[in-house]
Amino acid sequence: MISIEQIKEPVREEFMQFDQSFKKAFESKNEILSIVNNYIYGNKGKQIRPLLTFLSAKICGKTTESTINTAIALELLHTASLIHDDIVDDTYERRGKESVNALWKNKIAVLVGDYLLSQSLHIAVKTRKIDILDKITYLGKELSDGELLQISNAKNIMTKEDKYLEVIQKKTAALFSICTSCGAISVDANKEQIEKLNEFGKIYGMCFQIKDDIFDYISTEKEIGKPVGNDIREGKITLPLLYALNTAKESEKEEYTDILRKKEFTKENVEKLINFAIEKGGIEYAKKRMDDFQQEAAKTLEIFEDNILKKHLLLTLQHTIERNK
Repeated sequence: MISIEQIKEPVREEFMQFDQSFKKAFESKNEILSIVNNYIYGNKGKQIRPLLTFLSAKICGKTTESTINTAIALELLHTASLIHDDIVDDTYERRGKESVNALWKNKIAVLVGDYLLSQSLHIAVKTRKIDILDKITYLGKELSDGELLQISNAKNIMTKEDKYLEVIQKKTAALFSICTSCGAISVDANKEQIEKLNEFGKIYGMCFQIKDDIFDYISTEKEIGKPVGNDIREGKITLPLLYALNTAKESEKEEYTDILRKKEFTKENVEKLINFAIEKGGIEYAKKRMDDFQQEAAKTLEIFEDNILKKHLLLTLQHTIERNK
């Protein structure tokens, strides 16, 4: 499988500029903030979002300083959202290391998350493009909306696939679609290009989240950096289990709906739910949905000429579907 570093090749120069400025965005004279920010920066991820931003910009035109600032603003917003998510979900591990709230408790974690969110908006203003600022501020609202919707759904046994898709569209896909559309906006792309790249980013995000949800059933904690079955313990019914519940006979699923209703998420019960989802074909169904989305994504890029940038946009999607962590 092609690596993310190989996919970055057409936008290597943009990443060099990004890395220098992104590091500066974490600098602070405040001692506590500096310590926490350095920890966060040192534990940064694969930077898929800047990659999508740069590829989407470059397929439409010549990247600019506005493109770099867009990528920084979005990655900062993403980082802030992860810190806040870990607080909300009582998660104490992120990418195989202790989360900010695990090391510095919730009070400092909330304030650091707020700081990075404000820094994101500050840098977004530097793009000098009101459409980008509008989309980034709207994104903050969508992420919170998605989190609240997920909490609301967890109070009941969610059995509708469209409700699940609505949650992941707001919580995950929205950010990716903003990356691709804002990348295009940063180079003054036309309306059709922006809309098609927005749709591509949305589809990418749906696949990204479905893949993450699959990991919760079949991976080890060492591989993905969080406990297996963690979503189930938090009362989240994701696509593999959702499919199993919707396709099983009433007599087959009674035991499992009872566990979910009573929220009795012991180690034994979590294992039962995982095995039930696997045995009923939940993993295969989730993979099929990703394949369907991948075909849709290819169609969204048909307006662009076949070149290395289009190829690498499609490779980012292939990578997220095939990744093993």
